[in-house]
Amino acid sequence: MFLSVLAPFSIGLSFFLFGLYAMRSGFQNLAGKKMEQWMYKVTRTPAHSFWMGLITTFILQSSSAVTVLTIGLTNAGMIPFTQTVGIILGTNLGTTVTTELVALKLESFAVPMLLIGAALWLMPKKSIRCIGLVVAGFGLIFLGIDTMKVMAAPLEQSDTFRSLFLESRHSIWIGLVTGIIFTALIHSGTATTVITMGLMSNQILTMETALAIVLGANIGTCFTAVIASIGTNTASKQVAWCHTLFNVAGALIFLPFLSQLALVSAFLTDNVSMQIAHSQTIFNLICSLVALPFTAQIAGFIQWLIPDKKR
Repeated sequence: MFLSVLAPFSIGLSFFLFGLYAMRSGFQNLAGKKMEQWMYKVTRTPAHSFWMGLITTFILQSSSAVTVLTIGLTNAGMIPFTQTVGIILGTNLGTTVTTELVALKLESFAVPMLLIGAALWLMPKKSIRCIGLVVAGFGLIFLGIDTMKVMAAPLEQSDTFRSLFLESRHSIWIGLVTGIIFTALIHSGTATTVITMGLMSNQILTMETALAIVLGANIGTCFTAVIASIGTNTASKQVAWCHTLFNVAGALIFLPFLSQLALVSAFLTDNVSMQIAHSQTIFNLICSLVALPFTAQIAGFIQWLIPDKKR
């Protein structure tokens, strides 16, 4: 039982995370060092910062990576902290793009995408090779999802696993904490969401529990940024904790309304994986759009909470 769950989970997760890394590398090589220049130039207004955060998160396939990059630029004095709040709001929405694509269930294209990606990688032109890396990355992601699905059958038959998640039906806090811890351990909120989709499609979880795990995953993605801010200047610490506190606040506000969020997503589609993806998008879209007009006030609050001692 343990081996039948652990083996496909470990292999599938490895494929998935390696796919994300391959996509990130391909996109990064296509963009080159221009990304830092773009982030420096296109952060003059909250709206510009928001779009920059959204686009770079999709390119880097990680809100943590964008936050860490933002911390680095802030620590170098290239971007003031007040201009980073919009980037942070954009990163949360940027993570939903990959989740929406994954929810389309394109697993049958995994092997063809890997073969096409490998063929493009053999081409002499650098830009085509990078595109091949992105395509192969997507193929690995879908192959990882397909592999992780194998673990659902033995889990469904496990009395221990069933009792654990039956308990979580009575307390969505268990789902929230599960999402936080698991995402902090594997450093990927997208992977946590995809695993949750797999469990949900096999009716192992309730929709409210699944959404609580997704909210927890949003908080768990901040762990890397907080670690990266250790030993940096005050502005960089403000970036990391702004991201963390914003995600915690959003999760706590939405937690009592998970049933309503589940109803809205069920109205949009019958596919449970798409429901989770849409719920995550709705949650992040509402949180970001509500907060966007108040970026100056949010920045002021964070600066009050984590003051610059030099001043």
